[in-house]
Amino acid sequence: MTDLHDRLGLVGDAEGECEGDTKANTPDVPPSADNTPEYLNKALEGLSSRWRNWWIRGILSLTMISGFFLIIYLGPVMLIIVMSVQIKCFQEIITIGYRVYHSYELPWFRTLSWYFLICVNYFFYGETVADYFGALVQREEPLQFLVRYHRFISFALYLAGFCMFVLSLVKKHYRLQFYMFAWTHVTLLIVVTQSHLVIQNLFEGMIWFIVPISIVICNDIMAYLFGFFFGRTPLIKLSPKKTWEGFIGGFFSTVVFSFIVSKQITYQYFVCPVEYNSETNRFAVECQPPDLFIQQEYTLPAVVENTIGQKTVHLYPFQIHSVALSSFASLIGPFGGFFASGFKRAFKIKDFADTIPGHGGIMDRFDCQYLMATFTHVYIASFIRGPNPSKVLQQLLVLQPEQQLSIFNTLRSHLRERGILPPAVLEAQ
Repeated sequence: MTDLHDRLGLVGDAEGECEGDTKANTPDVPPSADNTPEYLNKALEGLSSRWRNWWIRGILSLTMISGFFLIIYLGPVMLIIVMSVQIKCFQEIITIGYRVYHSYELPWFRTLSWYFLICVNYFFYGETVADYFGALVQREEPLQFLVRYHRFISFALYLAGFCMFVLSLVKKHYRLQFYMFAWTHVTLLIVVTQSHLVIQNLFEGMIWFIVPISIVICNDIMAYLFGFFFGRTPLIKLSPKKTWEGFIGGFFSTVVFSFIVSKQITYQYFVCPVEYNSETNRFAVECQPPDLFIQQEYTLPAVVENTIGQKTVHLYPFQIHSVALSSFASLIGPFGGFFASGFKRAFKIKDFADTIPGHGGIMDRFDCQYLMATFTHVYIASFIRGPNPSKVLQQLLVLQPEQQLSIFNTLRSHLRERGILPPAVLEAQ
């Protein structure tokens, strides 16, 4: 039994003491390869490794930011981009587990992992279709069946995978297989669930997609720059290169950045919820901008008034909310990166993958983004979102005609009692 535990990396010695960072307990995972383009290596070959890395990260960061602006230009098509990023992040995490799992020649881990990914995406995206595309579902009979029994179908698909896992269990390796089963489910929780929240935020208005991502990017860049040029005091042992100077500089820079940017993108295209127009079969971004994106006059506190000599100031309410978002991105968001650093150290790897030269894998760039997306979703639900007439209408259109008529009569009676119905409507009755 002790020999089996040692081979699985479960204990540090015969007495069962576990030391998580010892070499014996850490799977043998190959380090990430350097896939920097050859022309870039030649252009920077005369620089020290520190400055070479700085230029590589800078050039690739500008490239990714340009790609981000392209995604914004494409509009709601970014749903496909979110899905692609999710799949790549899942693949990077699962691959690390597969390297450990495959060494014991145990069956079905990779197959089951991707099967569960399909099941979970089917569940979440089916829920989205039912919520936001009710009119389309109403016209298509096959979709009506799938939406009506969506949760039952999703559960049945999951049960099939669950049974396949049980059938794949191999004697003497049960514990490792259950570790990998948990690995897959935690990965799904981290990646797929939070990707779904990104999409939910997008449907509230593209500004809720753009601003959170932008401020995390800003914080990452500014913290790196402040740390690179002024960093002296280590911040956390998990990430030795992180410094207090970078952390604090990134915080103030991000708050200022978000306050300015949130004022510049309060256009209808960005602030209106993304909705599906059943008549044109297209996404529509049209609405009367909510009060959140209309300038308001605010009275300044007496202390501030005496300092700047101004009694009132005109701001968009969203600018105030952006300060809350940027504060989270700067103070709590980095812990997503620290969590990822701890995960990578546990397996003695530098990056999740080598997809982006100087940055690592896609997951290395989205560790903080997923945490930020979750906070944004919770923030919208807690402080922003109110009743959505469009969503209610989509749900009403799915009902049977007699149910719609009953709701109409109830609503008419309610409005009549409150005296809200115009005289012309009352006369017509």
